[in-house]
Amino acid sequence: MIEEISIRDLGVIADASLPLGPGFTALTGETGAGKTMVVSALGLLLGNRADTGAVRQGSAQAWVEGRWRISDAGEIVDRVRDAGGDLDPIADSGTAELVLSRSVSSEGRSRVVVGGRSAPVSVLTELGEQLVVVHGQSDQVRLRSAVAQREALDRFAGAELAVALENYQHVFHRWRDNQAELDELVAEQARRAREAEDLRVAMAEIETVSPQPGEDVELAERAERLSNLEDLRIAAASARESMSAEESDGADVVGLLDSARRNLDRVVGHDAALAPIAEALSNASYLVSDVAAQLSTYLAGLDADGARELEIVQERRAELGALARKYGPSLDDVIERLDSGSARLFELDGDSERIEQLTLDVEADSRLVAELAASLTTVRRAAAAALGDEVSAELTALAMADARVVIDVSEREEYAQTGKDQVTIMLQPHGGAEPRALGRGASGGELSRVMLAIEVVIAGADPVPTFIFDEIDAGVGGASAIEIGRRLARLAESAQVIVVTHLAQVAAFATNHLSVVKGSDGSVTASSVRQLVGEERTAEMARLLSGLPDSESGLEHARELLELARSGARP
Repeated sequence: MIEEISIRDLGVIADASLPLGPGFTALTGETGAGKTMVVSALGLLLGNRADTGAVRQGSAQAWVEGRWRISDAGEIVDRVRDAGGDLDPIADSGTAELVLSRSVSSEGRSRVVVGGRSAPVSVLTELGEQLVVVHGQSDQVRLRSAVAQREALDRFAGAELAVALENYQHVFHRWRDNQAELDELVAEQARRAREAEDLRVAMAEIETVSPQPGEDVELAERAERLSNLEDLRIAAASARESMSAEESDGADVVGLLDSARRNLDRVVGHDAALAPIAEALSNASYLVSDVAAQLSTYLAGLDADGARELEIVQERRAELGALARKYGPSLDDVIERLDSGSARLFELDGDSERIEQLTLDVEADSRLVAELAASLTTVRRAAAAALGDEVSAELTALAMADARVVIDVSEREEYAQTGKDQVTIMLQPHGGAEPRALGRGASGGELSRVMLAIEVVIAGADPVPTFIFDEIDAGVGGASAIEIGRRLARLAESAQVIVVTHLAQVAAFATNHLSVVKGSDGSVTASSVRQLVGEERTAEMARLLSGLPDSESGLEHARELLELARSGARP
């Protein structure tokens, strides 16, 4: 359950803290005082989309924090810890405190903290589905939809339906996926056959040329050398002749170095300082001789028939270039195409076998989907009869004694993710009348009571820790409003119930009454949210009844209502 909600700079609320706790909490206040902002704050904590327009004017951000008391073990605890958060254990109680907070900036940035750690908004959504059910006037409209009606029936049907639905969906998704693949293979069969033939031709052509990794780079370097063969020969020969003349009597580097060394050798005995210089000249002579020898080797290795070799290289480069243009853009891509082609051919050539196998699988799953969908229908129809009877009994207590709810489960033409069932909740307003779908003719007040009756009944089969009702009593008054209050009190026996209401008949049954009062400057501050007891509560009830908190008749009527709620008597 929610123990406390703190709100800052959200809508008209500047700073407020709402003590909630177990049982039935009624939230009242004048129109525009910020009651609905409390529901909006809860929505933010449950992962709803952030609306920057809700940030209080002049504030940088809105901030909401909720403190929940939950069991210290279970799915919620596991999900919080998966998100990196933690809980504060409450000693010897088997429970723990979970803190959720969220801020929304005026620029649209949102930050979520779960159990002390930042987390994605999706974590709030997952937790919210297990912590709270929120109903507002929009849910009355939503109850008219076939989807919402089916969801309500499925919740009531409980574990039996959940297991049947899980089995069905497993097969349905496999059937749908296989059918989609089969349709694609059949439709693309001719194109894929052409692709396979083209791939065979390409692989044969590539294998004939047999390109090697890096071959294009190596050939480019060889072509560059062969194209400049004569220039290379002349330059290398000239350099070698300069260093060590073999074909002329001219001075060369080796001879000059030897002459210099011999000159120093004659006088080195007179001055030891010349010894290292003479040694350096000797080393230089050896080095130059070695370079000259390398140049001789290089010249000996130059191709004798460079033109013919260049022709061969250029022909090979042309072959590789043609492959790259056709199957590239690079030679590496060509080689990759050859390497991966076999696997792709195996896949394409297996189409016939795959189509045959998929056809068998789809036919088998089609029969299984039909069987499992029929099982779903059986479970839903049994649940529909029980839910209709129990909701009808609730409506009797909600001042709709002659009304009866009938839930029809019919079959659609097509299978869907939830089966083949079309669920229609119909209301028979009185005996002898034809039951009509809720979407056709039910008033807002009738929808409010039907929705509450359904929620009270479903709570027994699918319990939820907290229910929040935002003016579910719209369009209801008098004895009907009293019965709504009574039923909300009954729901609060097994769950926390928080109700935003403008009816004293509903608020009278609350065990915790909070009042939101807008200040003179139009804002709601911490001091503007009060927990009402005693005469303060009586005055608020009188205001709800007559608009005047100090009206004697209003006060008398308020006391009567409160006594009626305490005693549990019928009006």
